[in-house]
Amino acid sequence: MTHMSSPPFLIPPSAPFTPEQRAWLSGFFAGFAAPDDGSVTPLSPEANAAVLGGASGGGDDGEAPWHDQTLTLEARMQLAQGRPLRRRMMAAMAQQDCGQCGYNCETYADVLVAKKETRLNLCAPGGKNTARMLKALAAELDETPPALAAAPAEPAIAAETAIASAPGRTRDNPAGATFLSRRRLNKEGSEKDTWHIEFDIGASEVTYAVGDSFGVFPKNDLGLVDQIIAMLGASHVTPVNNKTLRDALLNDVSLCPVPDALFELISFITGGAQREKARLLAQGGDPDGDAATLDVLAVLQKFPNARPHPEAFIEALEPLQPRLYSISSSPKASPGRLSLTVDAVRYVIGKRKRLGVASTFLAERIAPGDRIPVYVQPAHGFSLPDDPATPIIMIGPGTGVAPFRAFLQERAATQASGKNWLFFGHQRSACDFFYAEEFETMKATGLLTRLSLAWSRDGGEKFYVQDRMSQAGRELWAWLAEGAHFYVCGDAQRMAKDVERALVDVVAEFGARGADEAVTFVAQQKKSGRYQQDVY
Repeated sequence: MTHMSSPPFLIPPSAPFTPEQRAWLSGFFAGFAAPDDGSVTPLSPEANAAVLGGASGGGDDGEAPWHDQTLTLEARMQLAQGRPLRRRMMAAMAQQDCGQCGYNCETYADVLVAKKETRLNLCAPGGKNTARMLKALAAELDETPPALAAAPAEPAIAAETAIASAPGRTRDNPAGATFLSRRRLNKEGSEKDTWHIEFDIGASEVTYAVGDSFGVFPKNDLGLVDQIIAMLGASHVTPVNNKTLRDALLNDVSLCPVPDALFELISFITGGAQREKARLLAQGGDPDGDAATLDVLAVLQKFPNARPHPEAFIEALEPLQPRLYSISSSPKASPGRLSLTVDAVRYVIGKRKRLGVASTFLAERIAPGDRIPVYVQPAHGFSLPDDPATPIIMIGPGTGVAPFRAFLQERAATQASGKNWLFFGHQRSACDFFYAEEFETMKATGLLTRLSLAWSRDGGEKFYVQDRMSQAGRELWAWLAEGAHFYVCGDAQRMAKDVERALVDVVAEFGARGADEAVTFVAQQKKSGRYQQDVY
């Protein structure tokens, strides 16, 4: 990758952006730092080409600098400014290529622009902000000449559709799997509630590879459903769309977050201040400062005089989306079985306990022997090296360890000769060391060459995987110099950014590179596929 110059002092060299992102952002902020005479520090020709590619002449086949899970929606839209509509639609999405929408980010944008897909709410990780942005961009579709929209050729979309036709390969055509068992991974004293979940897929058409994710179609909590029915003043057997209201609420619709359509519905059936408040919420406002905490039940409690008709109420809600989890097993190590590592999400807002829909479904509500619809989402650029002799470095704190357990099982089953280094971290060593016996055995047998641990609550100061990376910087650089592939799994907004910054610092210190060169080196690792992320 060609190094791109950027205005000095505006974006620190150690900032974890690719050269294209740093060049664009530096140019953007240079406008604010310009002297009164209107002059700005110019971008290099390469940076201008990267930023403006597609803004004139309709071409946009170059880099997509916004395609980074760690960037905010605002930053992504800035990076896509001036690009054709389909590229701006792509930037509005969560950039995870997670497959929950049935596509990846780029092809979801393609089918929206080609009008092969009309649903604007499929980007589950992007949430309401992405749906609102896509709605605004979709308004341009009828006003944008086809050449400027730059929809892709029909075969590209057809290829994506063909993949969707295979049973168990996408959300639109799930297969069945049987729930086998769960066991808690935390010991007494932990503040977390994490579970190892096992499925039997032997009788289904589901197949998978390490690095893939597993899509689960959950059911809502019955207690929450019945509270909503009571707030509606309806009966659980009220007919809605050829089923009962309870069945529809359990299986078909999302009860969090709240779609704008529900606020719009409430604004139509209330009056006065309540109507104005609902209208503002439907437009993305936050009149009472509580918009981020509202779920469907909380909205009904907030507007106690609104009693929507059950059919209109169900129509206003979004479909219940499947949830994706990194697979924590190898099909070579356990044929016909598949495992997940799941944090049960529970939290309190006000005096009410909220539950993560799929996580508590798996941790509490599903019973052994139950068969549920599932699918496998193939990994996009998150897989073991083709050469089994290649060393691998895996950064997986918390449930981010899931795919690396699968990687190690696969390397053992295939007798891969490459070295393996795992960084794992959590709160407390005594109760939060997931799969401790397995990893210790792997280390004792030599499969796990190095095991580096970080515990954030064991000492007076918090200590994380990125801190352990810094401590082991010399050895980490030696592995990278040998050609090791580097993997990160877990939280995109904090952990992944901190890990990337730590790696840049390691490369600068032990790779004898300047800060700017270190950033470029890490960007090159990403582009070549040697730095891979499964972050969310």
